Order: sequence, then structure tokens, then C-alpha cells
Amino acid sequence: MKRTTLSLIAAGAALAAITSVAAVAAPEDGPAPVGKAAQQPVERSSLLCPAPSSSELAETTYTAYTPRTEVASDSGTAALAPATRGLADEDGESGKGDKGGKDDEKGKGAGEKGEKEAKPFLAVEKQGTPVTAEENGSGAPALIGLAEGSLAPGWSAQQTTVFTAGAGRGLHGLGCAAPDTDFWFPGASTAEGRSDYLHLTNPDDSAAVVDIELYGKDGALDSEVGEGIQVPPGSSVPVLLSTLTGKPQTNLTVHVTARSGRVAAAVQALDDKVGGDWIAPSAEPSDSVVLPGIPKDATAVRLIAFAPGSADADLKVSVAGPHNALSPAGHETLHLKSGMTTAVDLGDVTRGEPGSLVLTPTGDSGRTPVVAAVRVIRGKGADQESAFIPAARPVGDRATVTGNGAKGTHLALTASGKAAKVRVTASAGTGGGTAATKTYSVPAGRTQAVDIPAPDSLKGTYALTVETVSGGPVHASRTLTLSGAAADGVPMFTVQNLADDRGTVTVPAARPQMRVLLD
Repeated sequence: MKRTTLSLIAAGAALAAITSVAAVAAPEDGPAPVGKAAQQPVERSSLLCPAPSSSELAETTYTAYTPRTEVASDSGTAALAPATRGLADEDGESGKGDKGGKDDEKGKGAGEKGEKEAKPFLAVEKQGTPVTAEENGSGAPALIGLAEGSLAPGWSAQQTTVFTAGAGRGLHGLGCAAPDTDFWFPGASTAEGRSDYLHLTNPDDSAAVVDIELYGKDGALDSEVGEGIQVPPGSSVPVLLSTLTGKPQTNLTVHVTARSGRVAAAVQALDDKVGGDWIAPSAEPSDSVVLPGIPKDATAVRLIAFAPGSADADLKVSVAGPHNALSPAGHETLHLKSGMTTAVDLGDVTRGEPGSLVLTPTGDSGRTPVVAAVRVIRGKGADQESAFIPAARPVGDRATVTGNGAKGTHLALTASGKAAKVRVTASAGTGGGTAATKTYSVPAGRTQAVDIPAPDSLKGTYALTVETVSGGPVHASRTLTLSGAAADGVPMFTVQNLADDRGTVTVPAARPQMRVLLD
């Protein structure tokens, strides 16, 4: 398995930037002069959701939403349709070469000629109103979606699954993601009792070719099986990580790169003892990272971090709480050896208050980019459940998360640097209600668990939209909890970070005929 350098990371970031396309149509009398840049709403965006489970005991709810914007018309379309499930061999390993390039008898790649257009599984018809769909058992599909016109800016979707028994028992949640070419997953594992599946979803009408690299505590793991994995057109392929290496590893960092095409990637961690959840990609490597919204009743927190470049990293570790920022005793600093995964158990580091982990370069170290995630456990003994919080991107101008209920929804806001003012809007419900908005001030270096503005006459689930009004940057996460008979005594929960919803892009203001596509 080859060693990835920072130059390749930069190349991946450049390729990712290409996924936001601005197609220019010049006026008939010649190109207009270049003026000041302006923010324009996107006209097209893509979202991909992996298959949530192969268990007959799973119950999955999908939600989708487009927030209200200055674009008043609802003339666009936004729909998610089932993808083709990719083939896997008996050991759970996705096909390499021809194995992964064939379609099953039930359907071929979405882009192949002669294929009937897939019927929408979940469609948004107007701004400001979320929609939902349910599917139980192993039939819950991976989804590939496209939004165009006035429904594209800020279009968001979420899948939430309840596992009532078996490995990974608990509440699994994942925000559907745009396709990209480069992903980092600290926190994966191939240890005994753990089954981690990397799901790769290809939205395009040609096959994608993907390389998977694994890094343990001693560095890169040798594996040729993870190179050249083919993801057929319009399909989703699961890869059991333990089939890529013969040596079990408790803490892994997984690096996924698409050498051709593009995919969405997510890891589903299934644990025999502490439940499981999805691991979303970490924010791109950075010298400072924020892992927001560790629940106040966390009983165990494990930090997993990795320095992908050629230099070691020395980091200051602090917990930004509601009243102050403190370093955990005995773990005030963290040294990361280049190319080696480091894991640190921090115990009940939040000590009864919600908080966020903040990693920054120490005063005498260089500014070495890192990726990171935390595994959080709630409960004790046989009644434990786990979730993962990767390093988050800032909220930016606006971020949206769907699938929130009247009970069991918690929002955490972190201003790791400057103080910030944030506006939070709770949408109407899927079955009715009126949106509500409230503004919050978040002090510098603090995490604030906010009282979510309750939609009036709420029916069903709703979407949360977070906007940075001033100051910042702000990092945010949403936690869903499930209790009572549905959870069978287990403190089920899942955490999703909120990041800029890419509803707008910067374009030259003097070229009004420019069409903005986010695909």
C-alpha cells in the first residue's frame, strides 16, 4: 500500500473543487468585463446515501429538505432514487477488477443505455417543508439524488436507522453527502468483535476506481486488495475492512481516494458490545481541528488522530465547555508520529457538561495538518451505545440537518476562536406546523448547548438550519437520542456535524449569464 503525501492531498482538494462547476455563456456581443465577485445560488447539486443495513431487524427513516432562500420559485426538482447495490464476494469484500464491475440481474448501472429511469424514492416539492420516507429490513436502499433549480440551494438529506438487536445495535445516523475524490476516516477498526464496512456510492454513468489505504499504530498496513476497487455506475458497494488486511487493528485511519470518477464514502461500524454508528469523513487535514458536541453524559471518549504528511505533529488538547476551556488532566498535549494512528482514552472528559474537543498546534511546533475523530460511549455495562464525531468543517454561511424530532434532539454550537452570533431556524414539520427562529450568542472558546426554537403546532420531524450572523467561525453538531421501549433500556444516540450546505458559490458579478452547478 503506497504512502500518501501532502501533495496528493492538495491534488485531491483541487479535484474536489472541480465538483462545483460554473458554466459561462458569453453575451453575443462579446464577453462582459470581469467585475467584483458575488454570491449566487447553485442551480444543481447531488446527494448520495449508502445502504443503511443488511439486517431484517433494521428500521430506517429518510428525510430531505431545502431551506427557504431568496429564490422564491419552487420550479426546481429534488429527488433521491434507489441505487444499484454493488456485488460482494462471500467474505464481504467488494469486487476488484471484474468482480465489482458487473451489475446484478435486478438492475444495471443508472447511466447505462436502455435503463429505465429510476422512480423517485423521496422527493422535495417546495422550499421550507421537509419530506420523509420509511423502509424496514434489508430492503432499505442506497440512494442517489439530484436537485435542480430553486430546490438545489441548501438541499439536505439524512438517513436514521434503529437496530433493535445484533451487532451494531443502536441508533445509526448519517447525513447524505455530495460526491468527492478524497476521504479520511480516523476511528475505524478491524479488531475482534468489530465489523466495519466502507460504503462507496458512485452517482455517475461510468465506473469509479478507488484505492483504500489503512494506517495503524505502527504505520501503513500492507495490502494489495484495497487497490483498484471498481464501483459500477449508479451503484453502492460495501467493503468489509477486515478483508483488506490480515492483522487486526483496534484503531485505524482509513484513506479513500478515487483514481478515476468520484464517489461518496462512509464507514459503518458494528460492535458486538457497544453498538455502533456511521463514521462520516473527517474534515480535510488541518493544523487545528474541532470535534463538536460531545454529550454531557458521555461515559467514555476516545480520541483518534493521524498526521498524513511527512512531519510529526504536536497538539494542544482542550475541552471547550459552556463556561471555560480546560485541558484534560494527563492529556494536555498530544504527539502524533507521521503516518501512524494515535488513540487516547479520555474517559468521561466532559464531566456532566456538553463540550467540544479542540486540537491546536503547540507553541513550539510547526503547523502540521491532521485529521481526527472521537468515539463516544453513553451508558454502562450491557447497556452501552457508541457514536462517532469526526473533525468538523465550520458552519459557514448556512448549514442544515434534517430528521429532528420534538423530543431527543440536541444542538451544540462551538466558537473555538472569536465570539459569534448564530441564527437557528426550526422548519415546519413533515406533517405540518410553522417554522420558528431564534438568535444565540456563543462566547469565544466555548460550547453552548442551545434550546432549539420549537416549531409551532409541530407534526412529524423537522429540519434545523444554522446561519452565522457575525463573528466565528462556528462549528456545530446535532445529537439525536432515543429512549423508552423503542430503545429497550439502551441510551441510543447518533451525532452529525453541520457544515456549510453549499447553497451558494462565488462567481464574477459582471457575468449574469453564468449558470452555477454543484454536482
